[in-house]
Amino acid sequence: MDKKTVHSLQDKDNVDHLFLVKEKTVATGKNGRPFMGLQLGDATGNIDARLWDRVEELSREFEIGDILKVKGQVQLFQNRKQLIVHRLERVDSSTVNFEDFIPKTSRNSEDMLAELTVLVRSMKNDNLRQLILDTLEDPEIRPKLMRAPAAKSIHHAWIGGLLEHILSIAKIMDFMGNHYPFLNRDLLLFGAIYHDIGKIWELSYDNGISYTNRGRLIGHMEIACELIDKKASRILGFSEELRDICKHIILSHHGKLEYGSPKRPKFLEAMVIAMVDDFDSKVATLKTLIEAERGSGEKWSRYNELFDRYFLLDDLNEKF
Repeated sequence: MDKKTVHSLQDKDNVDHLFLVKEKTVATGKNGRPFMGLQLGDATGNIDARLWDRVEELSREFEIGDILKVKGQVQLFQNRKQLIVHRLERVDSSTVNFEDFIPKTSRNSEDMLAELTVLVRSMKNDNLRQLILDTLEDPEIRPKLMRAPAAKSIHHAWIGGLLEHILSIAKIMDFMGNHYPFLNRDLLLFGAIYHDIGKIWELSYDNGISYTNRGRLIGHMEIACELIDKKASRILGFSEELRDICKHIILSHHGKLEYGSPKRPKFLEAMVIAMVDDFDSKVATLKTLIEAERGSGEKWSRYNELFDRYFLLDDLNEKF
């Protein structure tokens, strides 16, 4: 089997390779024939794939998150690489290393955690500072935080992505707290670190990125609120009112009820945390999208349903 990565695949390359199944759909083409649309990936990226033969039969043999041995050929469709699948076979997941199939942060997780800890130690509120230090230094939480993704697919969906996302927001909050001195900087930093901390239990990333049972049943917001109770109960003088303020930040950080927040933000710091979380997520999502599209050689991206538009693919740093 060849060792080519998704990133290195070129037009007309013959493929005999292992891939992780990211997406799977069965549809009918314009010619009336059923086909299977796939998104296949490894640690270097993703590629769209099409299967035209034995569609219904083969669709029952694997699911999203499985590893497939795929034989086929790369072709260009609308000037973008697409893998035409000739044969596929599900591989026993226990025989592969899933680290080869999940993207990883380009940053050093130890360095990111050290940078985050410096910000935490600068907090003025003793109780909030202790809560976060107890969390970051927890022997169960620390190794999970350094590896966890921030999401299944949309933003920072790679090993170490959660810490990258948290640190990015914390640095923005450090600026916000200094730029707007009427904001409580400690609450902003708390929100940066705790808003998604529950994802280390909500998501599994040993066999691809997927939701745990606890993640599906409870969700990362409730998990984070439970963690606040657990850690705060051991800190002398941590008031019930401060617990409620912290929990509200967690429960409102998606900003709107329709976005999955049980509560809408009801004080300024909670509103800022929700806005900055949305901002950082969208920047990361768009960066990933544009970088993936630039390989097509096209001037503009494909239409993106999430953002409801096309995007210019020029690197404006290089151009200007």
